[in-house]
Amino acid sequence: MKSTTIDSVDWRLLDALQQDSSQSNQSLAERFGLSTATCLRRVRRLRDAGWIVREAAILDPERVGALLTAVIEVSLDRQDAAALEAFEVRAVADEAVQQCYRVSPGPDFVLIATVRDMPGYQVLAQRLFTTDANVRNVKAFFSVKRAKFDPRVPLPTPSAPSAVASSLRS
Repeated sequence: MKSTTIDSVDWRLLDALQQDSSQSNQSLAERFGLSTATCLRRVRRLRDAGWIVREAAILDPERVGALLTAVIEVSLDRQDAAALEAFEVRAVADEAVQQCYRVSPGPDFVLIATVRDMPGYQVLAQRLFTTDANVRNVKAFFSVKRAKFDPRVPLPTPSAPSAVASSLRS
């Protein structure tokens, strides 16, 4: 990844795009007092440098029939690098798994999965846990209400972006 210096305008562009990536280049340029060419160039530079990983539409899970969200703790028998990597690859490849974290201490992984219903969870459990001899323990928690879901990453306050920018250069 290229080293990219981020200034206050870039931070504001990143924040605006996190809130709504469907904004047109023209509206972003007007909002931040930039020419459309400069705004486009800045956003492209942020993408090329890896600050913007991807853009996606966030769907309402209920409207698409995914009514059950599970937070799942998974502990493995063997925690060597190959065993951890093998499970992670399988979990990440499963379309029901939305998030996968290696954690410590406690379980080896925490997964966030969304499925249609409890039979859908049972199919997921069979696919990921039951057939894997290295899975020692699975503890699933089922959401009864989603109080907040926000994929945005907290950004530095406008007064401190230069300190953060220098520490984030690679």
